[in-house]
Amino acid sequence: MFHHFHLFRDSPEYESRTRTPFSPPQVSIAEIHAAVPKHLFRKSTAIGLYYFARDICFTFLAYKLGCKIDPSSESLGENYGLSRFATFILRWSLWATYWHWQGVIMAGLWTLAHEAGHGTLSNYGFVNHFIGYTTHTFLLVPYYAWRSTHRAHHKKTMSLEDDENYVPRTRSDFGLPSASQAHVADYHDIFEETPIYSLLRLLMMQTIGLQAYLTVNALGSPKYPPGTNHFHPSSALFKPHERKGIVASNIGLILMTLLLVMFASCFGAGALLKLYFIPYMWANHWIVALTYLHHSDPTIPHYRRQEWDFLRGALSTVDRPLLGWAGRFFLKNVSHDHIAHHLFSSIPFYNQPKVTEYLKPVLKDHYNYDSTNTFRALYRTFTQCLFIENDGDIVFYKNKNGEAARKLLTDS
Repeated sequence: MFHHFHLFRDSPEYESRTRTPFSPPQVSIAEIHAAVPKHLFRKSTAIGLYYFARDICFTFLAYKLGCKIDPSSESLGENYGLSRFATFILRWSLWATYWHWQGVIMAGLWTLAHEAGHGTLSNYGFVNHFIGYTTHTFLLVPYYAWRSTHRAHHKKTMSLEDDENYVPRTRSDFGLPSASQAHVADYHDIFEETPIYSLLRLLMMQTIGLQAYLTVNALGSPKYPPGTNHFHPSSALFKPHERKGIVASNIGLILMTLLLVMFASCFGAGALLKLYFIPYMWANHWIVALTYLHHSDPTIPHYRRQEWDFLRGALSTVDRPLLGWAGRFFLKNVSHDHIAHHLFSSIPFYNQPKVTEYLKPVLKDHYNYDSTNTFRALYRTFTQCLFIENDGDIVFYKNKNGEAARKLLTDS
């Protein structure tokens, strides 16, 4: 019965890609640039500041409503003669609603800072940096550090040697025998897990994955030495001229931490937990989910240096309707139009839906879209995108049986 429930099914677009052998795109950069009208590149400081003010207002409004949950629940329970159990259910239902929406709003703040890092909110650098620094710092993300590695990711997207994050591990990384000698049991010895254990590992990634990447380079590029992180000014991630920005990011994080400590001392640790940290963890979930799914999918290739170029890397991502209308409104189209964003990261997010529509006729079958439910897609990627081969210039993830979901056209 559950197999036919749409939340647990792969989308028609995804299934079509699994049946279609892959060949690299033949479209040129010139064709893509010619398809996009130049007026879509225009930035508006007024519009950028509007979105900044709008997100702050939503954050503050949700916070003020959150502050009223406990007293309002008690008052409603008394006024309407609700039982203690009914009052309990009402209170925690309201908290769950707050956590969800404040988490989405905070993830929207993160995407606004992401846009600021690309310089799309204004033609004035100081406006972009002010918005990006304040919003990322509020979310305990080092703005200048993350901006640096994210911009490097955009330059080398899906390059196995040079990309910055979600770089696949190889057959040899797991100590697996060669493909010609391996048996299914060899893969199962390494990758076979109970569904509960897989779910627990997935939950760990979704709750602390962003912090793990920032502090220990988890799921980052293996080209960096152990101990690489986003907080040390001399980290291998950064160039010497970026070190002042890293220090500035760290100062912001220290000040934000002090503000949170002051809040807890005034209103209690419970208030800090319920009003900030739980929605903060939900925001982390959406941030990790969207960034992970943009570039990790069984049907999307990675390239080694011999076959990689900017266009191939930029097209090796997937547009997803993550959170539907809320994803467009709060998350700034970051998943709905991610292909357009990688091709034209200097175009403001509010113009990206139009860019996507101009690109579709040019890209044709190389426009990757997937309407699979986000949680299904997340679990599918987490359990099927396990390793890649040591060789091959265009490679796909393989699953716990050592099988790829898609083949190259030359292999079919």
